[in-house]
This record gives sequence, C-alpha cells and structure tokens, in this order.
Amino acid sequence: MLNQKFFDELSAKLSEAVNSSPAKDIEKNMRALLMQGFAKLNLVTHEELDVQTQVLARTREHLTALEARVAELEAQRSKSNS
Repeated sequence: MLNQKFFDELSAKLSEAVNSSPAKDIEKNMRALLMQGFAKLNLVTHEELDVQTQVLARTREHLTALEARVAELEAQRSKSNS
C-alpha cells in the first residue's frame, strides 16, 4: 500500500512542475487580460453595490416621509380653503 510520504512528494513535484511551466505564465496573462476587460466594462464591486443599496433604501424612506408631509400639507390647505 502506498504511504502518505509518496503522495506528498508527488504533489510537491507536480506543484513545482506547474510553477516552472508556461502554464503559470498563461494563467498570469489570462488574469491580467480578464482584469483589463472587467475594468473596461465599468463593473462595480459587491461592496460598492451594497453601499448604493443602502443609500437607495434611505432615499426611499426620506421620499416616503416627504410624500406623507406633502399630503398632510395639502389636506390642511384644502380644509382652510373650505
């Protein structure tokens, strides 16, 4: 039966081979290309989206309060005009 040392050595040799092969450079170049492409798309991060969601929620609350206040003022105005 094969022991753990054999698998550890095999794993280390495979990792070393991959790190010294063109595959590592290809991965690095692909990441750079993808990042450039994403930058051109003007994407936002999840954190930025969360912040904007919170801002929108506060704005909606403020708008609801203002709408209620306008309705109240219109009601008072119609009562005083009667």
